[in-house]
Amino acid sequence: MVRFRFLLQPNWLLLTLVVFVFAAACYTILAPWQFSRNADQQAQNAALTSSFTSKPVPVEQLVPAGTEPSSTAVWRLVTMTGTYEPAGEAMARLRTVQGEPAFEIVTPFKLTDGRTVLVDRGYEPPQAGKSVPGYVAPPKGQVSITARAQVDEPVDKRPSFLDGGKRQIYSINAGTVAQAADMKIDPGYFQLDANQPGVVKGGGAIPLPQLDDGPYFSYAIQWLIFGSMALFGWGYFSWREARPGGALDNSEKPKRKSVAEILAEDEARERAEASAAKG
Repeated sequence: MVRFRFLLQPNWLLLTLVVFVFAAACYTILAPWQFSRNADQQAQNAALTSSFTSKPVPVEQLVPAGTEPSSTAVWRLVTMTGTYEPAGEAMARLRTVQGEPAFEIVTPFKLTDGRTVLVDRGYEPPQAGKSVPGYVAPPKGQVSITARAQVDEPVDKRPSFLDGGKRQIYSINAGTVAQAADMKIDPGYFQLDANQPGVVKGGGAIPLPQLDDGPYFSYAIQWLIFGSMALFGWGYFSWREARPGGALDNSEKPKRKSVAEILAEDEARERAEASAAKG
């Protein structure tokens, strides 16, 4: 145990703390986070794949009135009939579509049964010289549309505001739009499919995400490796310091001489050489 006393030195205590905190973060936070993202991506891919083969169903059959689409309903195609309510329309800002900046246009849609849902009509790219791009208004009168069910995005604390007469929001959330427009809107929203009445003409319907698991699983493995490497490195260098002959082992190392001792030895050696020369 004497050899390991160096671990109690302040610099080693700090190093030990940093290494073990980093390793713990890798094992309990960073790697699980990436595993969770990988699981979410796989679930999304499975839901998308299922939606490609399933037929559209009436919205009331999949999403009951007053409820948000369930996890099994997300990405499923639904049909609905009603009228667009442009008075409650909003533009979701600071968006990207296929790597390019864009605004997403969301409009309340009143169904024939009386309930109102939020419809994402697609996106409009920014226009030079305009803070708010112009876009085609939704059709008037009753229409039938097909859209994909989606859950609300997390509420953004930044308030909505008006710019150029257009309501601006930071997240696509039915509650946010309902509050800003003073309307009652069911939770969740519905992403309009291509070639449907009301699709924004400038950009079009929001493209479907690619069926790709992404890099999340490999990132999770990398964090596990980094945590293991940190612990291995700490153990290796601790062993090097503690083993016989290590950097902190002074048992077989000559004591370092002071300047006074070196000068005294030199003077004694000179006297001995002078004495020998006289003899």
